[in-house]
Amino acid sequence: MNDVIELLTSHRSIRKFTERKIPHELLLDLIRAGQGAATSSHVQAYSVIHVKTPANREKIAELAGSQGYIASCSDFLVFCADMKRPTDAAERTGAQVVRGMTEQLLVASVDTALMAQNVAIAAESEGLGICYIGGIRNDPQAVSDLLQLPEHVYPVFGMCLGYPDQQPEVKPRLPVEAILMEDRYRDTRQDVEAFDATMHGYYRDRTSGRKDANWSRNLTPLFDTKLRAHMREFLIERGFEMK
Repeated sequence: MNDVIELLTSHRSIRKFTERKIPHELLLDLIRAGQGAATSSHVQAYSVIHVKTPANREKIAELAGSQGYIASCSDFLVFCADMKRPTDAAERTGAQVVRGMTEQLLVASVDTALMAQNVAIAAESEGLGICYIGGIRNDPQAVSDLLQLPEHVYPVFGMCLGYPDQQPEVKPRLPVEAILMEDRYRDTRQDVEAFDATMHGYYRDRTSGRKDANWSRNLTPLFDTKLRAHMREFLIERGFEMK
């Protein structure tokens, strides 16, 4: 493997950071690297909020489910899908702008994810650790109020950045055969059963036998309830009417 592929396949979520701060110029370089990601029709439908005020970070940590590393990492970013800037720009040219389309929501969400992943890869290439924080969607309205997000902008996820103070193992991924299919979709039950055995061993070894789990069992709480059912109404309130 070349260095880039090796970096990509060695990702770990870091939740414990040293007190060392990321230089501001390096942070700007990471954002510029994020901007280099692919973007649909050059729309660049994202904005990034650098949350610096300690009280705001403490509040977001609480809203996200008491994730204390939001407050303790060097820098915390909130990546927002932003359809306000491009639609406002088009409207200023005299266009009869149609807002709230489902495709606009998809474009902005995908643009934001691609941009954030570029930031993550750039950060890890500099020896930093990162952790995505989907928990900000536990109460996206409170996060939006705190960050004063306007209509047609919504917080997709946060990201902790800092110098790692831990070295967790790389968590196994599904075998490539379960992901890469030729010409048509195929059933992957056998691949999943094999992966469950792999993950059972991973959790057993990582916890000295204290955790009896596998991949499929860990998915249960994500799908046996209506996870974050508030998101639909929240997005409609944000102006993404999903027409």
